[in-house]
Amino acid sequence: MRSTILIIDDDEKIVSMLRRGLAFEGYEVLTAANGAEGLNKMLTAEPDVVVLDVMMPQVDGFEVCRRMREGGSTVPVLMLTAKDEVENRVKGLDLGADDYLVKPFALEELLARVRALLRRKTEQQGNNGNRLTFEDLQLDNESREVVRGGKRLELTAKEFELLHLFMQNPKRVLSRDLIMDKIWGYDYSGESNVLEVYIAMLRQKTEQDGGKRLIRTIRGAGYILRGDV
Repeated sequence: MRSTILIIDDDEKIVSMLRRGLAFEGYEVLTAANGAEGLNKMLTAEPDVVVLDVMMPQVDGFEVCRRMREGGSTVPVLMLTAKDEVENRVKGLDLGADDYLVKPFALEELLARVRALLRRKTEQQGNNGNRLTFEDLQLDNESREVVRGGKRLELTAKEFELLHLFMQNPKRVLSRDLIMDKIWGYDYSGESNVLEVYIAMLRQKTEQDGGKRLIRTIRGAGYILRGDV
């Protein structure tokens, strides 16, 4: 199940950039153009993380965060702002924000912080296991953590989904069409080599410490999670 991210920001360029970046990583993305609209969205949707701009007309991000917490919402909040003064960061955190990112920022850093907030949320909800193991590779679907040889691997949301699919179907050949349908579905943009790119990135991360190749290509058929040659 894809995590849902709600972006509340009145800057159309920022929203457009974040929407593309988050959707590409496999998240469901909702947007709101101001604080009031964002609060209304919170009444009908249940996002997993809120990315919240501070400087907005009428209802600013501080007020949105205050009302969310006052209303009992525990959804993790990542605040965005051009103000990097300590007092502003402290104010945001005191009002209930979970993290703070100063503009301009790198998209990769924002994505990493969203992943961290999702991990923390899962841990707080209680981790009951739901682990998959294949040889020395472990995947925890609740905490969204992947460990190989005792070392945690940093995967993007899409890489995690792809590996999860393989680990649910070990030693089974998965066709390209099946993988595309399961992982990209309706969000698939038609890029012909997107699967190959993600397979290459996943191999690089799972083999970075000398681990043997687990995701193998079956020419003309697809891919398989298999340790032996």
